Amino acid sequence: MTLNNKFLILLLLIPLGCSTPDQSIELPFIDTSSHASVITSQSHIIGTSVQGRPIECHTLGHGSPTILFLAGIHGDEAAGVPLLHRLHQELLDDPSLLHDRRVVIAPNTNPDAVAHNRRTNMRGVDINRNFPARNHRSHTRHGEQPLSEPESRALFDLINLEQPSVIVTLHQPIACVDYDGPARELAQHISDLSGLPVRKLGARPGSLGSWAGVDQQIAVITLELPGQASHITDEILWQTYGPALLSAICD
Repeated sequence: MTLNNKFLILLLLIPLGCSTPDQSIELPFIDTSSHASVITSQSHIIGTSVQGRPIECHTLGHGSPTILFLAGIHGDEAAGVPLLHRLHQELLDDPSLLHDRRVVIAPNTNPDAVAHNRRTNMRGVDINRNFPARNHRSHTRHGEQPLSEPESRALFDLINLEQPSVIVTLHQPIACVDYDGPARELAQHISDLSGLPVRKLGARPGSLGSWAGVDQQIAVITLELPGQASHITDEILWQTYGPALLSAICD
């Protein structure tokens, strides 16, 4: 029964003696808020790779702020790909983990490189040196100009569209928590949960950290997983690093 119908019945009952002007009418409680078990989730293609593979993105929730997770920028550092697929599933299974925030997950941002187990895209460009940072240097492996590659353009457009407050990007094999921009406290928190030390590696020319973290002042965490992370099961990978990823949402 709708709320309007309940009001109508109550109004009809008053003249019949069910209530008097001196008596209060207690309306039944009606919860019009969204249920915790319901989540807004969408998947869409934000671009395509050099070889035409789709670059997929998942958005969950509708709160604020927005936290963006990325993996697979370097195709030979792919342990983060299954981690982010698992993060997506965990948030679908338990929407309370979102903490009223909006989460965007792009689990495989350089799909050609992941498929071929190589660092660069199929034109030999390191995507993580192809962003329009002030310190970009034209080079064969960096791209002759910023955003020359379809993969970096897709990420650039995604970040400008979503305006995330935090970006967590997964790499290997240095086994540390690096950060750029206003992310020192978050880096330490993720370090405490992951067991990986905080190490300030420095903003590399044309990197995502240089552009988004240093130039745009977005909190950028680079979670450098150890090299052996590629050789452990997805379940152990999640047990080891999943809590650190979830902490970036609720911190």
